[in-house]
Amino acid sequence: MVKIKPFKAIRPAEEYANDIASLPYDVLSTNEARKIGRQNEKSFLHIDKSEIDLAEENSPYAEEVYQKAASNLKEFLSKKWLVQDDEDQFYLYQLTMNGRSQMGLVVCASIKDYQEKKIKKHEFTREEKEVDRIRHIDAADANTSPIFLTYRDQESIDELIEQWVTENEPMYDFSSFHEVKHKVWVIDQKTVINQLEKLFEQNVAELYIADGHHRTESAVKVALKRKETYPNEPDEAEFNYFLAVLFPASQLAILDYNRVVNGLIEEDFLDQLAEKFEIEKVSASYKPDRPKTIGMYLQGDWYKLTIKPAFISNHPVKGLDVSLLQEHVLTPLFGIKDIRTDKRVDFIGGIRGMQALSDAVDKGSFTVAFSMYPTKIDELIRVADSGEVLPPKSTWFEPKLLSGLFVHDLESK
Repeated sequence: MVKIKPFKAIRPAEEYANDIASLPYDVLSTNEARKIGRQNEKSFLHIDKSEIDLAEENSPYAEEVYQKAASNLKEFLSKKWLVQDDEDQFYLYQLTMNGRSQMGLVVCASIKDYQEKKIKKHEFTREEKEVDRIRHIDAADANTSPIFLTYRDQESIDELIEQWVTENEPMYDFSSFHEVKHKVWVIDQKTVINQLEKLFEQNVAELYIADGHHRTESAVKVALKRKETYPNEPDEAEFNYFLAVLFPASQLAILDYNRVVNGLIEEDFLDQLAEKFEIEKVSASYKPDRPKTIGMYLQGDWYKLTIKPAFISNHPVKGLDVSLLQEHVLTPLFGIKDIRTDKRVDFIGGIRGMQALSDAVDKGSFTVAFSMYPTKIDELIRVADSGEVLPPKSTWFEPKLLSGLFVHDLESK
């Protein structure tokens, strides 16, 4: 079973929450972040993407970038834009988008649980992205962005959280990027904190990384480095834990993650597709409404592709729609074997809508677009349980957790 731990959050002073909270560092380019930073001196991007405060010609991976992050964190604290709580607490973080809400418990999760595979992953990480966050966490001596975790629903946990929300007022309540409503409650009652710790310890066997694989790997590697530096520190030392928000699986929504391809369309392209798919030309854009169907936009027309039963797999990875597209279309018809590195394929998140797919083709940047049925959370869990990994760009979670609402102090400097 898993261990969760309360902590003394570094968080915005209540009047500054909306000013400080920002989109995650990895969904914005440096130029986009720099523009936001110029307009808002309190944006958390000054900490999480601190190259925006240095000369534009500087590398975002220069040592001074990480030192700037650390100094900006200290400055935010000294100006009382950020404050640190005096007691170890849990927090609740609710996000509401388009009328749908998800309620997360903000905790510190255990590095040891990750090492023992009680916190499961479904994605490979890239070394250069790990190194960036390792250097950032190391310099700031803090987890500045939460990791998005999920777990199988537990009625007892839901009831306790619902009771707290009903009986207490939120500390933060504001709307931000993409009209998402954010609310935060503080759980500061020792009996409730202890109850939550015990419920997770007794009832939750695994946690699953929904988003934040690089941050997780980086936090673990910083912790191992700290263990070498401070060998006499106890297991409860803050650096042995990382910042996370835990959501019950049933509350999460995964949007489609679509593909656009710039490849040669041969004259018999549709005939080749017909060997493995039923093809139906449709009058409007086709957004798949069930698994094993794919939308295709080609030469001004939309098609519905339905995989033939003989080519459906029950394998947790090979049976996914994104895998079927890869195996039966991208590789044999376009020669695209590795979508991580092949420049002929790009990805468009479902948040951008179907028009973004047809526009990409009509403008001549790509020759064909594919709209996908979203990967489901139970499929993600099945893949993680099997020890496999999802294909790249299989999941697009919305809404995004904002950064800056919670920082975890590693307390090691």
